[in-house]
Amino acid sequence: MWMPSQLPQLDRQLREAGYAGDPATLADLTAAPLNAVVRAGGGTGAFVSADGLVLTNHHVAFGVIQYNSTPARNLIDAGYVAADRAGELPANPDFRVLVTIGFDQVTDQVLGSARGKRGRAYFDAVDAASKQVVAECEREAGVRCSVANMYNGTDFYRIRQLELRDLRLVYAPPRSIGNFGDETDNFMWPRHTGDFTLLRAYVGPDGKPAAFAPDNVPYQPPSHLQVASEGPHEGSFAMLAGYPGTTYRHRTAAEFAEQVQWTLPARVEVFDALIAAIEAAGRQDAQARTLYASQLQSLKNNRKRAAGELDGLRRSDAVGQRAADERDMLRATARGDRRELEALDQVLAQASAMRERDLLLGLVVSQSQLLRSALVLERLRIEAGKPDPARETGYQARDLALIEGTLKQVQRRYDPAVEQALLGELLGRYQRLPDAQRLAEFDAAFGRTPAELAAALQSLYAGTALGDEAARMAAFAAARQGAALPADPLLQLAARLVPAQLRLEDERKARDGELLRLRPVYMAVLAGWRAHQGRPLYPDANGTLRVSYGRLEALQPRDAVTYSPLTSVAGILEKHTGQVPFDAPQPLLDAIARGDFAGTADASLGTQPVNFLTNLDTTGGNSGSPVLDAHGRLIGLNFDSNWEAVSASWWFDPRYKRAIHVDMRYMRWLMDQVYPAPHLLREMGLDG
Repeated sequence: MWMPSQLPQLDRQLREAGYAGDPATLADLTAAPLNAVVRAGGGTGAFVSADGLVLTNHHVAFGVIQYNSTPARNLIDAGYVAADRAGELPANPDFRVLVTIGFDQVTDQVLGSARGKRGRAYFDAVDAASKQVVAECEREAGVRCSVANMYNGTDFYRIRQLELRDLRLVYAPPRSIGNFGDETDNFMWPRHTGDFTLLRAYVGPDGKPAAFAPDNVPYQPPSHLQVASEGPHEGSFAMLAGYPGTTYRHRTAAEFAEQVQWTLPARVEVFDALIAAIEAAGRQDAQARTLYASQLQSLKNNRKRAAGELDGLRRSDAVGQRAADERDMLRATARGDRRELEALDQVLAQASAMRERDLLLGLVVSQSQLLRSALVLERLRIEAGKPDPARETGYQARDLALIEGTLKQVQRRYDPAVEQALLGELLGRYQRLPDAQRLAEFDAAFGRTPAELAAALQSLYAGTALGDEAARMAAFAAARQGAALPADPLLQLAARLVPAQLRLEDERKARDGELLRLRPVYMAVLAGWRAHQGRPLYPDANGTLRVSYGRLEALQPRDAVTYSPLTSVAGILEKHTGQVPFDAPQPLLDAIARGDFAGTADASLGTQPVNFLTNLDTTGGNSGSPVLDAHGRLIGLNFDSNWEAVSASWWFDPRYKRAIHVDMRYMRWLMDQVYPAPHLLREMGLDG
């Protein structure tokens, strides 16, 4: 996962791999083709027209599709094609597209006042300097800035991004195409999924980013990708650009061991329980099924990812290999560095002592809607009384529009019975923790027995008015001014719980300060060891733009098993049962039967391609990343990894790591022959 600035150093390797362009041009992420690649929601996307069409995954845009769906007008199942611009539907208010317009090193500015400090003081110095960098950067209207930590606290970069807030749904295939195979096929190969959606970015009449308004106009991107007229074959060069979320490949041997021995098994178990709770409610209530469709899909994906990661790390013996690598590294480590590395291990052990509590309480917030809203509002009320630079990240003036958008869309994602079921499961597990991991505030609020918990939740949700948007907006208006919040049971609960959250946050920041100070020592030792072996080092993924290159390559996951890297519509017919999740829609079946694949067929297959496999390096956040050919043309859209490679967020094993992509020939054929959108094909420069 190379930083663009590293690519000129790989000139020879890129050219030998088959890249036909000049690698030096890839160093500038504000120039074509990389400036066409954007952050889209929780994943990646790319501009594919001069009028702001954004191509991303169906699952990345799933919240947008759900936001516009009701039981009576279910766009999740039916799909959607906007006949014209007037028919394009507004996205949920918190969906964003971020266009990177600047990337600059600010290490000295961020670390200048931190040097010589420890613990919380080190954290606060880095935090204050980062906020200052962001505040100065965001004086420019419509720009969203951040500071990215590279090489685990060694280097820092300022990222400037244009924040596009008005996104609209243009084209989405039905679920039975966009999510064909669902969890059965998730992380599996072969795949036959049309996981793509088209959105359009809009700006104000003055050309600047703006919230949704009827008179907004399509955004004119600095460049856009051209869909290739022909597709790839086995061995073809492929290059992917995107915004991978987080990888942990440079973590310590102790962290690797904990991930395999505790963290991943614990996640699988709790995700299973949450999935069961939502599915049980959905079987009896169609409305709840629609409201929680996106959250359920996310939980299933995370559950399967955790299980696959565990399986892959064990298969690669990542724990043993990292331990062996670390022993080799430490043999050449100076005594002073060794003391710092021992201190690093001690800080990590402190965090491990409270790991189960932290997992559960984190999920209490992330998996609830109303309780999370109440906690956010109470925290905003507290932060609003501070000068803006001193506020916690996420509660500054720059964050108010996003908080407001999140609060507004609760209505589309909340059911009181489902939320109580989820909280009952999580807090019930919390009640069984040993006393050393318990918090007095949570015990007082929810009791220490299942009966007390059930009674507390029933009382809270029967009495709260936060399920009403007007009530949330009234509380938001008060919170942003630092005024007293309305007398609501959930808000009163939040006032009792937030002090406990703040106490935990203080402890975490002290640990994080030490980790920020100590991890660069580990990274320096690792970099020196890798350099001695002649192996270059890229930073772990952190949400910044990265590039991977390679080729279409077959997979041999087990003895005597080989998978070719291309699938076709023939596989759809083989899998089709007429029952979810293998219920291919009739228009698709009819089009396959007609066999009209002119201009999009693969001669080697003799039929219509669907998905393809590469050896590119991807992880979460790379969903929706464009895949380019040797000339920089769009040939695919990343949407998944194979089961054997889910562990790549921690350990890259080239024997098994593959990425799965939608073939652009399939997208083009669907938009031409199955769910026609000739006006969009023309806009993308393709024949209708």
